[in-house]
Amino acid sequence: MSPRHSRQFYLHTAICLFAASGCAGSRNTVAESKYTPVPQSVADLASQPITAETSVQRDSLNIAAAADVRPADDNANNASGVILTSAEGTAGLTIEQFEQLAMSNNPTLSQQAAGAQEASSMQSQVGRKANPTVGYFGSQIADKGTDQHGLFLEQEFVTGNKLQLNQEVMRQAVEVQRWNYQSQTYRVMTDVRMRFYEALAAQRRLDLIEEFLGVVSQGVDLAKKRNESLEASRTDVLQASIQLNEVEVQLQQAQYSYDAAWKSLASVVGVPYMQPAKLSGDLPTQATLTDWNQTFENLLQTSPELHAARAKVAQARANLSRQEVQAIPNITGQLGAGYDRGTDNGMINLQVSAPIPVFNKNQGNISAAYAGYCKATHEVRRLEMAIQARLAVVAKEYDSARVAVEKYNQEILPQAEETLKLAEQAYNAGEFAFLQVLVVRQTFYQTNLRYIESLSNLATAQAQVNGLLLTGGLDAVDSVQVDDSLRGQTFSQQ
Repeated sequence: MSPRHSRQFYLHTAICLFAASGCAGSRNTVAESKYTPVPQSVADLASQPITAETSVQRDSLNIAAAADVRPADDNANNASGVILTSAEGTAGLTIEQFEQLAMSNNPTLSQQAAGAQEASSMQSQVGRKANPTVGYFGSQIADKGTDQHGLFLEQEFVTGNKLQLNQEVMRQAVEVQRWNYQSQTYRVMTDVRMRFYEALAAQRRLDLIEEFLGVVSQGVDLAKKRNESLEASRTDVLQASIQLNEVEVQLQQAQYSYDAAWKSLASVVGVPYMQPAKLSGDLPTQATLTDWNQTFENLLQTSPELHAARAKVAQARANLSRQEVQAIPNITGQLGAGYDRGTDNGMINLQVSAPIPVFNKNQGNISAAYAGYCKATHEVRRLEMAIQARLAVVAKEYDSARVAVEKYNQEILPQAEETLKLAEQAYNAGEFAFLQVLVVRQTFYQTNLRYIESLSNLATAQAQVNGLLLTGGLDAVDSVQVDDSLRGQTFSQQ
């Protein structure tokens, strides 16, 4: 080989190796930035620069930590200990404390936060270009003196804007996950409020029954003394004892109800091992007359559940656009350089190829994507009807409880209290028999129990309205299945 030809060969070889090393460097850069560390707190996320990958995470994780909430061990009550300690010497635990606890510990919020991060990461992945291929070629190797050797660089170029369309599909998936997180936040908060008011009502029922139990016990003692002094019959003693036994049974049942309400509340906030403690708060005693038609219109505009469904429509439409360009063939280019020993010359090879969409024009995927789009649009309509049906049920419960609470406040409770005072005065004056007083006391007691039940129903209905009718803070979360199949489809060309 002459010196001139040798220089040409080495020059061509150096060009290929330089191009290959540059591509390898790009791959190393991608490899170094491939995995973004998962932020462990909102502060970590806020410290990151705003990029396409972190902006959605910041919206989705504005309250909860990013998918890394672990339950405390059995011998540590850390999650609830701070709140319980801070409540010592005060009226009790408030609903705001339980809401804060739920935002940090409810596992469904962490799931939705992780889903948003997963979709955001996949949005970046499906837009990645194909890695270049570098290799060696040789021909006529067995024929000494005429053999050819060289290096080649191959790259596939995507057409039809497929990678950008891939990212648009996943961008809509990120939007769905963001609204899902907002929906789950409402579900958790609504459940916390409902369970808190149920536990608070159970606590008030327990206090009322315990108070009445003391009154009934005194009545039994009084009946026995009057019977011993021949001022009352054995019937009065038996009737008072029966009433005492009934109240004791109701007290035990009320204790069971309170225990169950507390466990339900502790589970929703994500700290099931929290020990029962006194609750501080008031059940709502007043409610306004609500325009339910206007409420429904507001729900159609503000419900994150509906926003998520509409985002799914946009995602399905983006997928349809993506499938429509799949048949546009990608172009593969190959550039090679080497040395021909037979002619003692350098050589450069250039190849360009593309598949011909003859047998597969992606008709099936296009049709399926259109069907998915139609299904998503019908889901929005179904959800609107479901919200209207849910609102009808909650409206009935709200109005029924509102009417009952108003009636109890304005008439029933004042009348029951006045009746009890008059009965006791008449009994002390010898105008009422003891059994008549027992009946009046029982009526007063049952009236107060029903009043607490009405307050609880009103608070529960009000919590559902304020929570946009979203409940189920521990139900399986609604998430979008994301993967990089669109990218695989992009480069398969089949």
